[in-house]
Amino acid sequence: QVLMSLHEMFPAVHAAEMAVQRNPRSWDAWQTLGRAQLGLGEIALAIRSFQVSLHIFPMNPEVWKEDLSWARKLQEQQEATKTESVQALARGREHVQESIPDYDFESDEIVAVCAAIAEKEKALSAAKTMVIVSASGTVETVTEQDNCPATPDETLFIRAR
Repeated sequence: QVLMSLHEMFPAVHAAEMAVQRNPRSWDAWQTLGRAQLGLGEIALAIRSFQVSLHIFPMNPEVWKEDLSWARKLQEQQEATKTESVQALARGREHVQESIPDYDFESDEIVAVCAAIAEKEKALSAAKTMVIVSASGTVETVTEQDNCPATPDETLFIRAR
């Protein structure tokens, strides 16, 4: 319970499982395990742990009224959310299938655009561009021409792409 209050859910579940293994007839160990499992989002496992706790001590109002009813509400909400998500996904797929036009990727226009992009990329890669940052923090972008000898003195500058 201390680990749960510290929001350490994995160690809390592990400790509660060890308590249940040491004393499987301890209703409060099963209740603590269920609470720790809820902290991890394992609603179905938590419901099972609460049910075992109630089987051991059926007259425990805290497990009936608080823990088990809360876990069942969470399970119903989870199932409703899953149903809504599936329905929204199905609606989205129908919408996407209707709205995507059929393109001819081998048309002359597409081939011409691809060729133009390739030519532009070739021209950009031929021009060597570098960013020079001085020790004072000044940033300068320099395009190196073919007749330019070498890069600036590397003891004064940091070279970057």
